[in-house]
Amino acid sequence: MSADTVDLSEFHGELGQVARDLLASGEPGERVDWQLIAGAGWLGLEAPARLDGADATFAEVAVILREMGRAASAGPYPGVAGLSVGALALLAPSDTRDALFRDTAAGSTVPVLALDGQGRAAESFRLERRGGDLRLYGSASFVLDAPTADRLLVPALDPDGSAVVVDVDPAALAGTTQPVVDTTRSFGTVVAQDVAVHDEQVWSFGIDPRRASELLDARAAVAVACDSLGVSEAMMDATVRYAGVREQFGRKIGSFQAVKHACADMLVQVTIARKLVLAAADKVSEAAPDAPVAAAMAKSYAGAAAVDIVGKAMQLHGGIGYTWESGVHRYLKRATLNRSLHGSPTACRRLLAQRYRGWAG
Repeated sequence: MSADTVDLSEFHGELGQVARDLLASGEPGERVDWQLIAGAGWLGLEAPARLDGADATFAEVAVILREMGRAASAGPYPGVAGLSVGALALLAPSDTRDALFRDTAAGSTVPVLALDGQGRAAESFRLERRGGDLRLYGSASFVLDAPTADRLLVPALDPDGSAVVVDVDPAALAGTTQPVVDTTRSFGTVVAQDVAVHDEQVWSFGIDPRRASELLDARAAVAVACDSLGVSEAMMDATVRYAGVREQFGRKIGSFQAVKHACADMLVQVTIARKLVLAAADKVSEAAPDAPVAAAMAKSYAGAAAVDIVGKAMQLHGGIGYTWESGVHRYLKRATLNRSLHGSPTACRRLLAQRYRGWAG
């Protein structure tokens, strides 16, 4: 955060606490009522005020995404507010875009960005002009919340090679639901094979198309990193609480040196992940030139740390940690999927390593 930027940490803390209280009203893994989320204003955080939004930024959305991970909540909020709203904000204003933006903020529609969970924006689909008509081709897998979408925003390359977004009715495309280990979220394939597209369905970005694609990729990575951070915080807190009440050999297990060290390691990992994720969320909010680098750092560390922390939590909970009743398994599955979604640690580190090419000479 730059020196002349207003410090919103107190506001973010209050926003996070409100979200935590609301999400805690349900069971972990339970689907949150969509109209409840819309009524709380979470869907319209980044929408302009003239479109009934809050004129906020991705930094505020990141707070909600983090709490979603903490509660292991189900529902399409990460796909809609985390990804689709970001794409809408980058598009050039138009009557159709504005109408969708307003409807999304109100919760009356569920638009999903057809972003490949293992690829990059605008590389999975292409538009071709044949005989004066536009045709859409391509496919994407592990598209977050695709099975629940009533509108699909498809990033694609137009006939000139520029990145655009195509507004498509899901019924016009083929696709299947993809089963994953994490049952709190839904994924699907999106397949376009010679799909007719009208010119008015093709929406241009309001900034350089290549830059827009980079920001969408960075945003997707940070959105998942926020979820991983929430998972880590939830499991660290649960483990510390358990260690404070569980007794063994007449003593609280939290008094044992090995348990203290393990909890201290969790705290160190959570602290580092928090710093990286918050910094990356700010970079994406500001559309900073180094947003992709910050996103790769946050995604790489937070994703790997979450798996490690949940593993420690399961071990320190003892036998109860391996039961369905403990709920730890739900977080382990979520963290495991997060680690590879929108950039595995290896892929992120490969991107970071590219900064140093040519320096040796």
